[in-house]
Amino acid sequence: MTNKTFAPFELKMTEQQAFDGLKSTYGNELTAADVRAFAAMNNIGYATVTKKIKKFRVSPGKWNLTVTKKSVENIEKSFQSPSAMPAAEKNLVPQKDATFVKFGSFQDVKKIIASKLFYPTFVTGLSGNGKTFGIEQACAQLGREIIRVNITIETDEDDLIGGFRLVNGETVWHNGPVIEALERGAILLLDEIDLASNKILCLQSVLEGNGVFLKKIGRFVRPTEGFNVFATANTKGKGSDDGRFIGTNVLNEAFLERFPVTFEQSYPSPVTENRILEKIAATLGVNDADFCKRLVDWGDIIRKTFYDGGIEEIISTRRLVHIIRAYAIFNNKQKAIQVCINRFDDETKQSFLELYDKVDADFEMDKKEDAMYENDEGQN
Repeated sequence: MTNKTFAPFELKMTEQQAFDGLKSTYGNELTAADVRAFAAMNNIGYATVTKKIKKFRVSPGKWNLTVTKKSVENIEKSFQSPSAMPAAEKNLVPQKDATFVKFGSFQDVKKIIASKLFYPTFVTGLSGNGKTFGIEQACAQLGREIIRVNITIETDEDDLIGGFRLVNGETVWHNGPVIEALERGAILLLDEIDLASNKILCLQSVLEGNGVFLKKIGRFVRPTEGFNVFATANTKGKGSDDGRFIGTNVLNEAFLERFPVTFEQSYPSPVTENRILEKIAATLGVNDADFCKRLVDWGDIIRKTFYDGGIEEIISTRRLVHIIRAYAIFNNKQKAIQVCINRFDDETKQSFLELYDKVDADFEMDKKEDAMYENDEGQN
């Protein structure tokens, strides 16, 4: 850049003259060397020039003529202002669920959380078998805060770490759930992590226990004691070979390697699953232990057939709970089962209904689909 020489001002240099002279000579970004050279060229003191441009000072020995000091202070203030932080609840400890029955990896998960050691944990298993619920209830029993993030292929660094948001016409920094968990010493639950894209790699340093550098605001956030990361997935991060979980992705090997332990969660045993259904039924005012038992037997047969490769669909524990809730609403066993398995194709749905008909001797499957709704029509 060609330096321009300005003749000494006969009158005291104004702020505007200093601004115009510096801008035309050095551009918008100035260093202390630029200001000293300008002062010497114009036969005025360095301190005099710096006073004229003090509102543009962005850091020691640096000025930006497009950014005023006030705007910088406002931005810095927004980083620290409570209004810039996410409106997180004061207490993120989940409530204890009276219907919860411990099984699977629950005791191990609880021990890891209770230790308060940083030990990232990966929990994998088929859908609807209590992976997420178990982690949440472990936190509930231990009085630990948990922040759950539902991962999708669209989840990016801004969603996880945070970014600038427009609040009341002003741009302010907004902490993401990862930063919130780091600072609170909470459990960070990355739910359905196998749906993530490579953008999840922004968490590499977090999974090493080193915290994260917020490059947009120049601040380093270190983990508070007790912080830990749990991830749940239907796969092991290697994709879905059978196509059951469309949308799952092959996760980066270096990313997966940062989880020292992986728990494989299975569906509960028939005895445990029966306890779960009976507890749910009791809270809904359903007094039918036999129906709960038949549903568990039905689900167990379907799962064994699925594992043997005889069928392509499965009945999850969550699906059985849905049926109990539907029964509490409609007071009709067949309708409860029917509406909860309508998500399957017609052939699978029919075979499931016929199987339940064999499991429950008192169950009479209506041959006509509309028969289930006769009671409803009579009430209208």
